Amino acid sequence: MKRLLFFMLVAGAVIWGFGALEARAGQIDISPPGVPLDPNFVPQPNANFAIVGNLMFSNFNYIQATGDPPPGTGVTIQSFTSNPTNPGVTFIGPFNAGAGHTSDWVITYTVTALSGTISDAFLSFVGGVANQPPSLGSIIISESISDAATGAVLANMTASSPGSQSASATFAGVTSINVQKDIDVFGGSNGASLSIINQGFSSSVIPEPASMALLGIGISGLFALRRFFKRPPVA
Repeated sequence: MKRLLFFMLVAGAVIWGFGALEARAGQIDISPPGVPLDPNFVPQPNANFAIVGNLMFSNFNYIQATGDPPPGTGVTIQSFTSNPTNPGVTFIGPFNAGAGHTSDWVITYTVTALSGTISDAFLSFVGGVANQPPSLGSIIISESISDAATGAVLANMTASSPGSQSASATFAGVTSINVQKDIDVFGGSNGASLSIINQGFSSSVIPEPASMALLGIGISGLFALRRFFKRPPVA
């Protein structure tokens, strides 16, 4: 009976330890879904931010520069999880420029690792000018990534069409970054359109002390259980 009770206690500690780790590793959906990129929207709890995986996206700002880009309320954000190593957000909106016109706007935001550091970035977009000469219409997305703590520029990358519609960059790991995304759509003679921009970042995850302690308890219990059953029987 004593052996059965001892086994149940040890098994419970092991399951509890691994269960806590698994619960913390689960994917967290964007909250709230479809957050509007309104330049007058004041960030507050449960608003104007998104948590995807181990990253928090916040402080969104939308600047209409030239042309006729969509208003802030016409741009929405969804979680981007197609690239498991680079979770992030997807911006969706009717980013268009008619023939002979140019649209230019800027989206800025902050990305913070809830634990660990951020060390690389991924950018891609979906547009309608991939297989035509620039004179007919083109798209250029230029991005600057800086350390939120110091303001130092960590990386610059550009995706374009015609050209490569994706880009990536690596940099020294930091806990929080500021992203400035400059989007230019040149209408050319045919017009150009852009509807989807994917943005992902990788982050190293540092296990929380409490989770590691639970895991240690479980492993210690397994060793104790092994020694318990190896003891020679008492005469």
